[in-house]
Amino acid sequence: MYLTRLELSHFRSHRQAALALDGRPVAVFGPNGAGKTNLIEAVSMLSPGRGLRRATVDEMMRRPQSLGWRVGAELVSEGETHEIDIRAEGGQGRAVRIDGKAQPQIVLGRHLPMLWLVPSMDRLWIEGAEGRRRFLDRMTMSFLPGHGEAVMAYEKAMRERNRLLRDQIRDAAWYGALEARMASAGAEIVAGRAAALARVQAAQEGAATAFPISDLRIADPPDEPDFSDTALARGRARDMAAGRTLVGPHRADLAATYRDKNVPAAQCSTGEQKALLISLILANARALEVAEGRVPVVLLDEVAAHLDAGRRAALYDEICALGVQAWMTGTGAELFAPMGDRAQRFEVLEEDGESRVVPH
Repeated sequence: MYLTRLELSHFRSHRQAALALDGRPVAVFGPNGAGKTNLIEAVSMLSPGRGLRRATVDEMMRRPQSLGWRVGAELVSEGETHEIDIRAEGGQGRAVRIDGKAQPQIVLGRHLPMLWLVPSMDRLWIEGAEGRRRFLDRMTMSFLPGHGEAVMAYEKAMRERNRLLRDQIRDAAWYGALEARMASAGAEIVAGRAAALARVQAAQEGAATAFPISDLRIADPPDEPDFSDTALARGRARDMAAGRTLVGPHRADLAATYRDKNVPAAQCSTGEQKALLISLILANARALEVAEGRVPVVLLDEVAAHLDAGRRAALYDEICALGVQAWMTGTGAELFAPMGDRAQRFEVLEEDGESRVVPH
């Protein structure tokens, strides 16, 4: 599974760009601010959600034109070729077309599973639980694309329930349908996360890798193991006092322990935390290959940061062994020298406020 063509129009700093690809990993290098991350952010728009920066449609439009933007791609998946076209205009959502037919965003996940690691995630283990839940949910979506729909359904029902709680509405009839929807979607979310975590944990076991193994668990589970609508009903008084729903999968957290040292990820060094994250991305890709016979596209922004030369070379070897089309960015071409001819290379330059992509 890989992209054979990528086209950008008025996407952030890229007025126009067209890349011809052959399935090998892609090394993107250039000075800071040239537009490297903008390029792989465009690739991330080929998956469901708001992309690797969680930006709005308007934030991704090239200034000052603000004409809207387009990301087009040709994808080879399981021997078939698909055309993907994503367009967006100011104040509107993305319009997705696959092979010429309009599709909801969720379908992108069925065509192109995608994983990513960006510098903002370097602090994943030491910041709030929300980022770790997003990380866990993207991991789960790589196996179960419908997981995203369950999360959206749960969050929509919870927002409506929270509004009733804040307004001190006590009539049980207002809550019943919302709590039933939350319980149904919540049970699907909990089951999906557990299944994905088990697959990734299994993919770490016995793998020949230079990266550390982490023991994973979902921490702070709901107080009510069954998370039923009955349980939500019992907690209404407490939730009303707080003005929000206090029990459910929206309170879960992902915990990791560096196995060899028996140290929680949050207490590891910066380099160890980065290595643990890379290990999980690689394990996720291996688990997908085992479960479905396909590997995802992987985006690794500034991947060389906090990695010494030996571990960088090991990462490249594992990427190539997996057959992953990994998009990697860095400031200099020398960072990718160990890849040799195993990777395509593109330099991103900035000229007069516009990014230019040059194949090497």
